[in-house]
Amino acid sequence: MLTFVGLGLYDERSVTIAGRDAIRDADRVFAEFYTSRLIGTDLESLEAYHDTTIEVRDRAGVEQDPAPVLDAAETDDVVFLTAGDTMVSTTHTDLRLRAEERGIETRVVHGTTAQTAAASLTGLQNYRFGKATTLPFERAHGGDGVPDSVVQTIEDNRSRNLHTLVYLDIKVDDPHWDDSDDTYMTADHAAGLLAESFPETLGVVVARAGSPDPAIVADTLDELATRSFGDPLHLLVIPADLHLIEEDALTAIADAP
Repeated sequence: MLTFVGLGLYDERSVTIAGRDAIRDADRVFAEFYTSRLIGTDLESLEAYHDTTIEVRDRAGVEQDPAPVLDAAETDDVVFLTAGDTMVSTTHTDLRLRAEERGIETRVVHGTTAQTAAASLTGLQNYRFGKATTLPFERAHGGDGVPDSVVQTIEDNRSRNLHTLVYLDIKVDDPHWDDSDDTYMTADHAAGLLAESFPETLGVVVARAGSPDPAIVADTLDELATRSFGDPLHLLVIPADLHLIEEDALTAIADAP
């Protein structure tokens, strides 16, 4: 059996009870933390909380050399851990399909996602979100400013009166990324980049979703670019036209102008 467990958004306590039970019952536990991170904890704390040893795989160890995980799951009950909800990344879907091809039974134990948390924390209606996009560091995509694909996604959503969730780049376990470079893109940096294509446009910052001290701030992208929102992880939402309740929520919760 190969069970995929989403650990939730923030620390070792963010996992569901079902996920905790699966980890407790597993013979071996693997994890990857390059697609996202639990900012409120570390590997040692995770292992202590779950009373287990966690074997962390890097990107190459999951995408190019998944054999150790799959070999173990052929004879043992194996758990594979990720931050957030485990099947949001196509990397994890690929690993699950590889397991199924080898006749290994698979199971998914969901965790809270950044997408649902963003809707919950901002008061923006979940069903009004369109396609999400990821804003990369400029150096990461080899160009200046915002990639055309990101601009196009936001414009397409706005044309259909849908909100856009913008994930901000994370550079973890990347051999092409120098340790001196920023690891987590901040919302103020992202707002500054997007303001060039969307001047005087409302944005909503969601910082540290799932933590005891999340920050929700709404203002124009130009203004958000001048502010600091503290520790990561950060997200940015570009809303469409707002329903009256959404307007009230952003005013009350996020101090929207």
